Amino acid sequence: MVMAYGFTQYGDAGTQAMLDLPKPEPGPGQILVKVHAAGVNPVDWKIRSGLLSGAMTLQFPAVLGREVAGTVAALGPGVERYEIGDEIFGNTGAEGGYTEYTLVRTDAIARKPPTVSFIDAAALPVAAATAYDAIEQLQLRAGDTLLINGAGGGVGAAATQIARYRGVGVVGTASAAKHGFVAALGAMPITYGDGVAERLHEAAPNGVTAILDLVGGDALREVAGAANDSHLIVTTADPETAASLGGAYIERGTLADTLARIAELAAHGSLSPHVQELFSLEQAGEALAAVESGHAQGKVVIEMM
Repeated sequence: MVMAYGFTQYGDAGTQAMLDLPKPEPGPGQILVKVHAAGVNPVDWKIRSGLLSGAMTLQFPAVLGREVAGTVAALGPGVERYEIGDEIFGNTGAEGGYTEYTLVRTDAIARKPPTVSFIDAAALPVAAATAYDAIEQLQLRAGDTLLINGAGGGVGAAATQIARYRGVGVVGTASAAKHGFVAALGAMPITYGDGVAERLHEAAPNGVTAILDLVGGDALREVAGAANDSHLIVTTADPETAASLGGAYIERGTLADTLARIAELAAHGSLSPHVQELFSLEQAGEALAAVESGHAQGKVVIEMM
């Protein structure tokens, strides 16, 4: 049997529980992974709450988590690119990641570089992959300026680093408590909320080349005027509002290819997930609560002891 942490029905944190489950067996195109670390993301509590039930079919009890790093423990039929013992990281899909063993598809993983820890690698597949795809979509060049609306979280931190690596200047909206973190990443922090448009104009009087929005709603409307070209507004949070402003929803690349590019950036130190809090599997509820509160800076990771 395998220890895991998940939820028994859609709802609030009261539906979460430790689980004792049979070890899964890999099918065609799948790999069984011995999990060393699992990333914690806002999408985890959104799935638990039922907000994404129309887009994802789950069987209860369901294991929480969507990103892992670990070693290959078994190969499904037809898998040839990997061998038992290989170190990988990637996205688990509906299988869940807060567990000792999980299944991943070969098209949703990449090899973990030896110089990147399991803890850091586990924090890359969701946030960093999202950031990478968004930056690719905007096709920014060295000397451009990017506004990241909501720069203090995992996606914002990764997007800032990727943009700075490409020579792009970054301005980021964030709470005052996260200004130091945003500035340390190489971005100019701007406090969100009332008066943000005026503060943004003072920081970038000539406007910005593009906007990566991670918040949506009124927060996007308030800063949209800073974009010199409204077509260069990309959102991960609110496609309807972005479209009404002339922008677009994020376009996702091939996940395995994106993860391979992220691995290269992480391997030579140009991209760090900035893991801020580390929990054990037995503390998984606390880990998810830290993310669900909205106050976490950088990434939260569960380490399998």
